[in-house]
Amino acid sequence: MYPFNYHRPQSADDALALFKAAEDGIYLAGGQTLLPTMKQRLAAPTDLIDLCNVPDLRGIELETQAVSVGALTLHSEVAGHEGIRSALPVLSSLAGEIGDSQVRNRGTLGGSVANSDPAADYPAAIVGLGATIHTMDRSIEGDDFFKDLFETALNPGELITRICFPVPERAAYQKFPNPASRYAIVGVLVADFSGEIRVGVTGAGPCAFRASGIEQVLNADLSPESIDAVEVPESGFNNDLHASAIYRAHLVKVMAKRAVADLLN
Repeated sequence: MYPFNYHRPQSADDALALFKAAEDGIYLAGGQTLLPTMKQRLAAPTDLIDLCNVPDLRGIELETQAVSVGALTLHSEVAGHEGIRSALPVLSSLAGEIGDSQVRNRGTLGGSVANSDPAADYPAAIVGLGATIHTMDRSIEGDDFFKDLFETALNPGELITRICFPVPERAAYQKFPNPASRYAIVGVLVADFSGEIRVGVTGAGPCAFRASGIEQVLNADLSPESIDAVEVPESGFNNDLHASAIYRAHLVKVMAKRAVADLLN
């Protein structure tokens, strides 16, 4: 690990000021990706801006037909929050499947979403539920947020403050996990907003996306069997030692069918 300056701001404004003053600053949330990357000397920021003491980024609010979650909320807090379990059970269930207990007690919602790891779970909820990402400056629709591998719509130094998830009539998430890391080789979230079906996919491609072909058939016939007619092209999908692009395309349909079956039960 290379030397760096360490900061612990007390507010989001202070964090932003530190970022602007740094030569090559970076925010630290849970550190589940950043710290291992720095230890392997794959990243060498001049300034590490630790957000753990910023109260502006915490808190869970249950709104009318929406759940608003602060960016620094831990995965374990999302998984265990009674209000989320009641209002938006698919989100608490998804959070409970992330990694292991150590990861869930350190990793944060905002850190995961800002990192845009292609195999992370939360991005499926962002696009599948049509969430809105709020920063200090603006609001970004979930459909417009993920751009490419580890690339989002965030500008340099832009800080996520909270994420607002609309509450569907019903929803389900199914993933095929890596047996070691529990990352999603493919994960699919299906949400029913009073007859309008949204399908969010993670793990298959460079970043999360909506499966428009599956949405189309499910809006016409909400059944697992209807997905059989959909062709999921593997072009552009991830191809690595864990799964080929062809296998990931197959898993998209399998996980979508399982999610629909759960949703209908």
